[in-house]
Amino acid sequence: MKKLKQSGTNINLGNSCSNIAYSWAKKTFNNRSDGIGKPLTNLDGAFSNILNYNGTNIGISSDGIGTKIELAERTEIYNTIGFDLIAMIADDLIANGIEMVNFTNILDVDNLDENIIDSLMEGLNKAANFSNVIVTGGEIAELGNRINGYGDKMHFNWCGSGIGILPKDRSAIDGTKIKFGDVIISLKSRGFRSNGFSLIRKIMSDNFGNNWHERSYSKDETWGKKLIVPSLIYTPLIKKILDAKFNIKGITHVTGGGIIDNLARTLKVSGKGANIENPFAPLDVMKEIQKLGNVLEEQAYRLWNMGNGMLLIVDKTEVDDILKLIRSKEYEAKECGKITNENVITLQTNGNDPTKITN
Repeated sequence: MKKLKQSGTNINLGNSCSNIAYSWAKKTFNNRSDGIGKPLTNLDGAFSNILNYNGTNIGISSDGIGTKIELAERTEIYNTIGFDLIAMIADDLIANGIEMVNFTNILDVDNLDENIIDSLMEGLNKAANFSNVIVTGGEIAELGNRINGYGDKMHFNWCGSGIGILPKDRSAIDGTKIKFGDVIISLKSRGFRSNGFSLIRKIMSDNFGNNWHERSYSKDETWGKKLIVPSLIYTPLIKKILDAKFNIKGITHVTGGGIIDNLARTLKVSGKGANIENPFAPLDVMKEIQKLGNVLEEQAYRLWNMGNGMLLIVDKTEVDDILKLIRSKEYEAKECGKITNENVITLQTNGNDPTKITN
């Protein structure tokens, strides 16, 4: 099987550039003599940043939808990608136990279209209501030909920032309590979420041409509609688990980099490893994309969530009760692995060509 060169998704280069940016950011940590604004050091490299202000831990996270935006432009379905925007930020915050309460966004456009903006904000409103988040601000910036995309309607880029709080009776989930024998629970995803679409779009274009979004995926659905399926937001579910006083020791938001790279961030402080033997199988659409693009199993699992949107690390004595709660909230979950003493992550893939991947 020929390995397809990644398109705009060089994970190693992306990690290197992130490290460069963070190294410069760290040089600002001592700018305030009162210490206000300095991140908690034990969350270095975590999914969100936490600072302490007068005894209250506040979390901050920023992200965007990325090139999945082109799916909205192609299908003219604009009222769902607000779920992708909220998911990328709220689920990063909840990965450290932080509940997002406040959200602001910036929408860069080439020109203004009231109907499209109304549809985008309708979707954002629905996602915010689902997540119990207040949208308090934003900006719409007209940037002319600095922004482009598909078709002749309004083109845009959409990013946001969220602020959350850590309840006073709860410690940050930073991985320090993870121990040998803890169990990993996978929460099933319902699509690619908002990651890896540069490669997906290239595969689609290579196979079906410029108007690939209009090609039939199934009898009742086009490729465009199949791929724009909005991200499932896990934050409300995880909040309920935490409110029920279950001891979640680590949470992994599976985004760019796949299961292994993101789980490594969760395990970084503990120095532990993991053996994942029973993840959710890739969704049919993922297997079809992998087949169309001749994407090797290891590459696919390092780019996409492959059916596993979030991972929870919990004590083995609480697994059954947590799974019962999750399923009562209409999310799908399963035990998929265990924590090991070796500082190595091993993943037994569950795709067309099962293979073992290690970090």
